[in-house]
Amino acid sequence: MAVHAGSGVRALLFDLDDTLIATTRASHTAEREVKTLLKFKYRYEDSAADTVIQKFNTKLKQHFESSMKQDVKKLRQLHFEQAIQETKGGEPDPVLASECYSLWRNTRLQHIHFTDEVKAMLTALRQSYKLLLLTNGPAEVQREKIEACSCQQYFDAIIVGGEYPEQKPARSIFQECWNILGVKPEACVMVGDNLNTDIQGGVNAGLCATIWINPTNQKPKGDVIPDYSVMSVLDVVDILKKL
Repeated sequence: MAVHAGSGVRALLFDLDDTLIATTRASHTAEREVKTLLKFKYRYEDSAADTVIQKFNTKLKQHFESSMKQDVKKLRQLHFEQAIQETKGGEPDPVLASECYSLWRNTRLQHIHFTDEVKAMLTALRQSYKLLLLTNGPAEVQREKIEACSCQQYFDAIIVGGEYPEQKPARSIFQECWNILGVKPEACVMVGDNLNTDIQGGVNAGLCATIWINPTNQKPKGDVIPDYSVMSVLDVVDILKKL
């Protein structure tokens, strides 16, 4: 795969979750494993197992920002403990909660990886551009994912939002990116699946262009409009030819 740098573009900033790796799909696989555990080992009804997972996911979203400053393992284990107690009643069961969390976490990590096509694309792009991985989230969680997919070799630098005072879409973390890479913001392109963090962040930072990973080919909602929309990250190569 030959890739030639477009005029003026010197660096590409890639999001991680649901851009380069299928995090949502891996999470769904992990959820199914936890449901199987609850149903067949602990004799939960199907509806009760579903409710535990739903409550756990709700707590994950509600406490995402606060998780940056807490022990993520303890917090997410507590999410399972609360979800189980709210569903089944009775006394808290930290042992079962720990078992559920460990199964969920380990299963998810086992299913997080770069496809061969993504590896080939990044390898080719790096011959013409500087590449930086820019991901939001708690440092411990994101670093585990980075290690799980062995992605360090494909990037010139990696920035995890949870290790900085501000995350995407704040301009400050994008400034860290171009400072590390030694390029100007107008020489950078942001690639990501989230309009509110990746694309809005690229706009805030004054980057050359933003590319939205949009697998369902939906129209943007709200005021955030990407410069380009593609259904797969592999389509980024074709967009770069236009820049």
